[in-house]
Amino acid sequence: MVRKSICILAFVSLGWLHGCGGYPRLLSYPFDAGGRSLNSTAAELNPQISGRYIVFTTDRRGSQDVYMFDMFTRNLVDLPGLNSFDAMASHPAVSEDGRYIVFSASRQGRSAIYLYDRETRQSRNLTANLPAEVRNPTISADGSRIAFESSINGQWDILVYNRFGQSLNIP
Repeated sequence: MVRKSICILAFVSLGWLHGCGGYPRLLSYPFDAGGRSLNSTAAELNPQISGRYIVFTTDRRGSQDVYMFDMFTRNLVDLPGLNSFDAMASHPAVSEDGRYIVFSASRQGRSAIYLYDRETRQSRNLTANLPAEVRNPTISADGSRIAFESSINGQWDILVYNRFGQSLNIP
């Protein structure tokens, strides 16, 4: 059996990663063959850290899903209603308090940006009315703004939406 682990080098940048002590740090967590911790035998991709949470995608259940790990409790966080078997999730990001998770997903060949609210346990497609490919979302620390790449103009541009799916006009 091959053992692997996720080690995340966290940089304090633009105030997004509070609590890192102002310097890069290496996070190392033990391997868990049962897949109940941060490290498993599955592929873990695109880790992002904010506050006490790490979000990442993994194929632990046979589909590419979003997982969240709480660094304080050292446990995976239950995310009911987030993952579905008909979508391939990628590039998750999390608000600093862990309430909102944004991610891109592809369903039936169409990409979209989704926002999951841990309090309501609901996912919302923020780009359902956007006739373009989208990718690489990120979220503000307070969860109020989501930025992502869009091909709406025939090139990759950055769009900024609020968490209700409304485009923000940022000069």
